[in-house]
Amino acid sequence: MSDAPKKVVLAYSGGLDTSIILKWLQTEYGCEVITFTADLGQGEELDPARKKAEMLGIRPENIHIEDLREEFVRDFVFPMFRANAVYEGCYLLGTSIARPLISKRLVEIAQEHGADAIAHGATGKGNDQVRFEIAAYALDPSIKVIAPWREWDLTSRTRLLEFAEANQIPIAKDKRGEAPFSVDANLLHTSSEGKVLEDPGEEAPDYVYQRTVHPEDAPDQPEFIEIAFEKGDPVAINGEAMSPATVLTALNEYGRKHGIGRLDLVENRFVGMKSRGVYETPGGTILLEAHRGIEQITLDRGAGHLKDQIMPQYAELIYNGFWFSPEREMLQALIDKSQEHVTGTVRLKLYKGLARTVARHSEHSLYSEAHVTFEDDAGAYDQKDAAGFIRLNALRLKLIGNRNARIKP
Repeated sequence: MSDAPKKVVLAYSGGLDTSIILKWLQTEYGCEVITFTADLGQGEELDPARKKAEMLGIRPENIHIEDLREEFVRDFVFPMFRANAVYEGCYLLGTSIARPLISKRLVEIAQEHGADAIAHGATGKGNDQVRFEIAAYALDPSIKVIAPWREWDLTSRTRLLEFAEANQIPIAKDKRGEAPFSVDANLLHTSSEGKVLEDPGEEAPDYVYQRTVHPEDAPDQPEFIEIAFEKGDPVAINGEAMSPATVLTALNEYGRKHGIGRLDLVENRFVGMKSRGVYETPGGTILLEAHRGIEQITLDRGAGHLKDQIMPQYAELIYNGFWFSPEREMLQALIDKSQEHVTGTVRLKLYKGLARTVARHSEHSLYSEAHVTFEDDAGAYDQKDAAGFIRLNALRLKLIGNRNARIKP
């Protein structure tokens, strides 16, 4: 092929599918392959990915395994949580928010090596192909993207296994049958879909949940924690200062223990179909509740309501893969401006699948006890002022009522 890539950077997990893709790139294009494996807190040992890549003929200098947990949480997860972003009322965007960072590093590594293409293992049915590729093109318009699932003829599990065996790619015993479901994981969440989950009319088996105990099996006594925020980002738990990834890791453990953050959702994919996914976002669920708790006393009504109005659009941009779009960056600037005084401490009660704000404190608080007290307010608020306020706001409705009474159908 005259236009065949000479060097390709592959998003490589070390699993069977991306190992097959690695070998397929070598045999189909005759190109040099560079692997990139990101540690986003998925909880798996990544050294086997290095060994597998070496076994498949990748030179050590062409194997990139990077710990991106801090960057992931600091530069992607936290900005998203400043917006309280939730897709279709439920989903905390755990898979979606990881893709732009992976694409960013794929493009950067391609530039470092002088590679002319990147490759990923997303299928032609899902959202991830869109997210990976839109992000890559935004960062490097000239980059070529190879998506083997849209190109090859390995269209069944049997053909994939035959290709693996023909090319001496090790196959774990449990991969010789149909997997019960597929899992994507990072520090923010786990996402499970397919196979035993494909019928939305059937309850998901409990073994699908991997990061949380069943809420019914959670401790019978509630636990209280305090999260400190600075300008919208969590910086400490129970008075202990922590880095972004450490905060989320600690919140994940609280959520795991108390069965917090489970979600069974049928969502609308960007590509047009509906899909059923089972998500676990233990730390993120606690963080969202806490962030909204501190905003309750530090955000002005107008700012808070505006944030709530733009949030669905912001969330949809992330879900659809437009993290690097100008409109997402514009919304982010507005959101970040709103967080200038979102500083303080939230106390939460964790109990059997639920995280609830029970107290909040801030030196930046807009809450005035003098104005809302049922006791003597010492002149802080003149209740007579409310009469004129009501009359002015009711004026248009009174005019409509008079008109309707005058002109009856």
